[in-house]
Amino acid sequence: MRMLTPPRSKTTGQWHSLKGTANETIGNLTGSQSWAQSGQREHAAGETEYNAAQAQGYVQGTKDRVGGRKDAVLGAVTGDREQETTGNFRRDKGETQQTWNRPQ
Repeated sequence: MRMLTPPRSKTTGQWHSLKGTANETIGNLTGSQSWAQSGQREHAAGETEYNAAQAQGYVQGTKDRVGGRKDAVLGAVTGDREQETTGNFRRDKGETQQTWNRPQ
């Protein structure tokens, strides 16, 4: 049986990154090496999850942008205003998603 992995999330990635940093700091202040190392691992896992979710969002935005542009052009050429409008909306949505998920 295949195990399902939870979807990647920028929010949970940030949470684990922040929590890991806090645990690492507490471990360093108290001299608990295992606590500090556990915090480092959780921080790294959170950063990885955040970056993966960001990349996933950017790719989805690219798909929507390209697909929307195709639909808008096809709608304009064939005179199908509904398809053109839907395509423009999808293109704009994809562009916004790319902007929000653009790597720094």
